[in-house]
Amino acid sequence: MKMENPTPMQWKFSERAQQLQSSAIREILKVTVRPEVISFAGGLPSPETFPVEKMRAAFDTVLSNQGKVALQYGPSDGYAPLREWIANSLSVNGAKIVPEQVLMVSGSQQGLDLLAKVLVDEGSRLLVETPSYLGALQAFSVYRPQFVSVATDEHGLLPEHVASIGQGASLLYALPNFQNPTGRTLSVERRAALVDTCARLGLPLIEDDPYGALCYRGEPLPKMVTMNPDGVIYMGSFSKVLTPGIRLGYVVAPVPLIRKLEQAKQAADLHTAQLTQMVVYEVVKDGFLAEHIPTIRKLYADQCHAMLTALDEFFPSGVTWTRPEGGMFIWVTLPKHIDSMKLLDEAIAEHVAFVPGGPFYANAPESNTLRLSFVTVPPEKIREGVARLGKLIAAKM
Repeated sequence: MKMENPTPMQWKFSERAQQLQSSAIREILKVTVRPEVISFAGGLPSPETFPVEKMRAAFDTVLSNQGKVALQYGPSDGYAPLREWIANSLSVNGAKIVPEQVLMVSGSQQGLDLLAKVLVDEGSRLLVETPSYLGALQAFSVYRPQFVSVATDEHGLLPEHVASIGQGASLLYALPNFQNPTGRTLSVERRAALVDTCARLGLPLIEDDPYGALCYRGEPLPKMVTMNPDGVIYMGSFSKVLTPGIRLGYVVAPVPLIRKLEQAKQAADLHTAQLTQMVVYEVVKDGFLAEHIPTIRKLYADQCHAMLTALDEFFPSGVTWTRPEGGMFIWVTLPKHIDSMKLLDEAIAEHVAFVPGGPFYANAPESNTLRLSFVTVPPEKIREGVARLGKLIAAKM
């Protein structure tokens, strides 16, 4: 029986829910889906890189040969052959990673949430780069840590600053390769110093590495987890090298931590989808990534070059930007008096979009910064969008 004129429910949210905020990037993307907008906002991989036919064939193979297994519940730690493949791929430079150190997660964003859940208490000191990945700040903030900003320069975070502030912290979160949002890369020397510093402090180091394979030339730099498998927590993802739609990532860590993360995952979603894990294993097991990733690198390198060339031509003197050697992002620093959030409103009116830099700072946001992503925009549109943006900036100089 339907009630007549029921009193509207007055929802009382938990304190944790009350502090939740929408991602600034996700809110901007709601505007930029319009076809007339040239969007440098999303951190989305290019759909041109998605191996659709390879994925379709893998789904067919898995469902035809192992359909009943693929459609069943799976183990909480993940599909064993895929975990073994990941462990073997990381066992380089003398490091030995075993499958028991690998936990499959539903996208690396879940990995961030689980790590915070098991390592961070309210008020814990949590060290992050300046600026840092917005999605990580959002995931960690649910657990009410005290964010401590690590000093950085054009080459990334400074290990000596970690040494001076890291005592007693719960963890250090870092993206050493083509960092989101700045595009900068941590040198081999700084990686070694950082690993050594964290080991001496007993400070867990999270190495988040979604972009490491996307170098434009040469070979990827060594991973910090191979320097100290007992002290570094490595996070990887198939989103940037296959497709983000499958929502498949992984955490590699010492076994005691993996077991605790597995317990947290059981409480969250029992296990990551068995079907997608089996499909990804079918795709990667025979070396497909070795031939596929170079095509992604070439595409992104060309688009990065197009954007850097356009920035050189259209941005006025007094504006600076990073020159990444891989990945998906360029970080722009405007004169102090220009607020990128206000600039965004004007840019959208001119049908071009970017992400203001302020939300990427855990503390003391710098409002004269912004992030540009070039990988989903063809070169001719990159040039057009940068020209529009440069004209708006020049008017404020």
